[in-house]
Amino acid sequence: DFPRQGIFSHTSVLPPILSHLGFNELATAALSLFSDSATSTATAWSGPYTIFAPFDSSVLTCISCSIPSLLREHMVPGLFPSDYLRKLPFGAKIETLSPGRCITVTSTSTVQNDPTMYKIFIVGVEITHPDLFNNGLIIIHGLQGYISQLSPFSCDVERMTSLSFPSNYDRSRNNQLSPQQHAALMRFMLRDVILRLRNSGFSVLSLALKLKYAELVSLRNITVFALDDVSIFSGSYSYINGVRLHIVPNQFLTIADLERLPVGAPLTTLDREQSLVVTTAGGVLNKQMMRINYMSIKVADMMKNLNVIVHSLYLPFPHVTPMTATTDSMLGGEDPMSTVPVPVPVPPGTDEACDVLDEHGKCEMRQVNHVTTHVNPHYIPEIEDHHGH
Repeated sequence: DFPRQGIFSHTSVLPPILSHLGFNELATAALSLFSDSATSTATAWSGPYTIFAPFDSSVLTCISCSIPSLLREHMVPGLFPSDYLRKLPFGAKIETLSPGRCITVTSTSTVQNDPTMYKIFIVGVEITHPDLFNNGLIIIHGLQGYISQLSPFSCDVERMTSLSFPSNYDRSRNNQLSPQQHAALMRFMLRDVILRLRNSGFSVLSLALKLKYAELVSLRNITVFALDDVSIFSGSYSYINGVRLHIVPNQFLTIADLERLPVGAPLTTLDREQSLVVTTAGGVLNKQMMRINYMSIKVADMMKNLNVIVHSLYLPFPHVTPMTATTDSMLGGEDPMSTVPVPVPVPPGTDEACDVLDEHGKCEMRQVNHVTTHVNPHYIPEIEDHHGH
């Protein structure tokens, strides 16, 4: 349970957890880790984090080790349960709380063709006790030994490009938090998602969320529909100006929640003048892919933590109305895109417009006869700030 005071204070929460799990040396180091002014820049991260914890027997063998320094090199920002770690590309790098120092993650299957039997290694040291602790804010894995001091060149490779992680946290516990605790939790979760989006090919969206941080931090939850950088700079510039249409405030909507919504159900967004609309109901019973504003979801539940969930899209949402969506459903049209014009950006350097999506959410290109305005591929539009400018 969350303590009543200092709910997210590293110094108050971390040492008791480590000590309870038997990591007494790390628990002692954690007491001074975040109060040491000399290391304040190294510990500026105040969001969720994962600890790869060596047991006391290992730490005590390192006579020359500074335990606070060792602890920082065994901590990474963000939540990384073992199930996610094993799915990372072989040799993926994650920066630690010691700036410029990265750990390397590798995994190997112990039984051929059995994905449930595997070993995970952090800089060659095996995780022997995965997921010892996970409260949705801190994850602790037990290591077979300690990681040798990391090199200043340990981050000199391309970072991982896909990030998503599950959370086994009981969301009903959020209702037990005070308003101040809710605000602190939301700050944690926003920082976590902004970091992960930036490192996973969604840097434009990451920047947009950072600019809107003051507005978003006051919300209980948010559901985000994301477009990656490649799609944006390939012609989908409208996403930047319409990013508010792609954020649903105060709702944590998983794909299962979305598929239960009927046709015509509206989703309030940060765009006060425009809501999203379910245009095709999904799920097993309907035997079809659900669509919002006629757009299917590319990767459902791509990223989530306690307060924020992210789904990725093929293209930005066009503007539609609930009445249009309901009428299309009543008419029983197989392809609503054929009757309702959806403005989709024209790819730079072409004379074609994408006005139809196939069943996989990809463009079906049709030749247009009218004059097309070409977009300068080097133009990067400005993102509005949290005042709407």
